[in-house]
Amino acid sequence: MRLLVTGGAGYVGSNVVWALHDRGDDVVVYDNLRQGHREALPPDVRLIEAELGDDAALDAALGDGHWDGVLHFAALSLVGESMQRPFHYLTENAGLGIRLIDSCVRHGVGRFILSSTAALFGNAENTPITEKTRIDPGSPYGESKLMIERALHWADRIHGLRYACLRYFNAAGADPEGRSGEDHRPETHLIPLVIDAALGLRPEIVVFGDDYPTPDGTCIRDYVHVSDLAQAHLAALARIEAGSVTYNLGSGSGHSVLEVIRSVERVSGRQVPMRIVERRAGDPAVLVASSSLIREETGWTPRFGQLDDIVATALAWRKSHPNGYGNAG
Repeated sequence: MRLLVTGGAGYVGSNVVWALHDRGDDVVVYDNLRQGHREALPPDVRLIEAELGDDAALDAALGDGHWDGVLHFAALSLVGESMQRPFHYLTENAGLGIRLIDSCVRHGVGRFILSSTAALFGNAENTPITEKTRIDPGSPYGESKLMIERALHWADRIHGLRYACLRYFNAAGADPEGRSGEDHRPETHLIPLVIDAALGLRPEIVVFGDDYPTPDGTCIRDYVHVSDLAQAHLAALARIEAGSVTYNLGSGSGHSVLEVIRSVERVSGRQVPMRIVERRAGDPAVLVASSSLIREETGWTPRFGQLDDIVATALAWRKSHPNGYGNAG
């Protein structure tokens, strides 16, 4: 297949690009490299360095021959920042995402995969969260993804654009072969932050709140290995031949912030310094997603089901890349 991947030099996007490349697809990445890294991509994959909001660049890319599909990862993704800059997130994520969908329709692209989020569900009343759980975004970030999902609904209904919305919350881990890992500037994901604290690359880990209605008082999240997420995107590409789908991706069981810290301590053999502060706005107490539907319909099964296994791949990558992609150790 010939596929365009927006945001493909980012964390999840690059792992999907590697998975597509490994199976022989012709992949082109469209990324502004503000959060992404050229070094995260296979050396022979073409990179178009451009803004998603650059209509001329986007039209030129989509007009360059036939595309079997577009996979869309490019987005702002910080829940806390979205609470401070709501309209910036709605404009950048929803606005540009909808313009991308419109461009796909105009250029005859038949398939679209959206990297969505479990943040659509806010404070879900029941867990694990299924595709039938009531949608109630707890942040402008979640709202922006919902707006793109609704645009895809109409693109299918009116223009026949088949799509898959893949809702997941915490991608984690690194490529088992060491080809790609997390290198955000600044880093905001919990597991790499805890690992950095364990390795002495940061002074401590800050825990936002220990008074949530959970067993240990800290937030519970669902962690899915990034390589498993990549395989889910490949499964969804095949599945939408029969029609558009929406899938939740998760392990069905979550882990609290303190449990993640203990996992890093077990795997690394080091103590993690931490400090507990007040809650952060927009953070639900529990977000755990069920992946029963995608398992039943596609046969997708995660390889990395244990938190310690996920942490081990992230730790190995960080040890070999103490300064990220800028300077591998």
